[in-house]
Order: sequence, then C-alpha cells, then structure tokens
Amino acid sequence: MDQLMFVQTGMGIDVHGQNITHASVRAIKNAIHTNSMPGIRIALPDQDLNNMKVNVKLALPTDQELLDEEEVKKAIPYGQVTIEKVKGGMLTTSGIVLEDKEDKNDQMFIVNASVEVGY
Repeated sequence: MDQLMFVQTGMGIDVHGQNITHASVRAIKNAIHTNSMPGIRIALPDQDLNNMKVNVKLALPTDQELLDEEEVKKAIPYGQVTIEKVKGGMLTTSGIVLEDKEDKNDQMFIVNASVEVGY
C-alpha cells in the first residue's frame, strides 16, 4: 500500500461454536459498518473502488490455521484485500457448553481487527 488513508478497528466474538472465522468476520464488520468514506473514490487511481487496497490485520487468540481467509475477505465489499494474522485477541469462558450451538467446550473467541484502507 503506497498511501494509507484510513484505519478502522473492531472486535468480534464467537460466544458459542469456537469458530475463529465467525469471530473474525464480526470484528471486520464492527470496524467498517459504522464508517463512511465519501471522498475515497476521488483519491483512488482512476477513481475506481477496485483500486482501493485493504489490509486486514486480525489478532487471533487461537486456531490461526483454521481461519477461512476467503470467507473473511467477503466481509470487505470493495478493493484488493490482504489478510495479516497476528497473535492476540482473547480466549475466555462463556460459562456454559451448548451442544445445539456446536460448542466443543465453554470457550469464547474474541478477535481484534484493524482494517487499513488506501491505495
């Protein structure tokens, strides 16, 4: 990314099911769904949203190898998306195991996301 323009942050949780992809998608949506970038098109080469570069940094507490990066990329509506995984986030207890929610244990996964936008 030559020119960084925006950094948006969010948090996502999978309370039941221990799915790192679900928590990651929620973190990205938390980061981007309360923001608007009305001037971004003017700044982009050829004023084309496809020329926007988006780097998503995910702080994952566990299961980095199970992250479905293609599913995570679908949470970003425009641009060329890259995913960067770092250690972080949190594992904590949900206090209950619910088999009907696909729980394997009582852990909940908390993921932090930083969404960097530029060109």
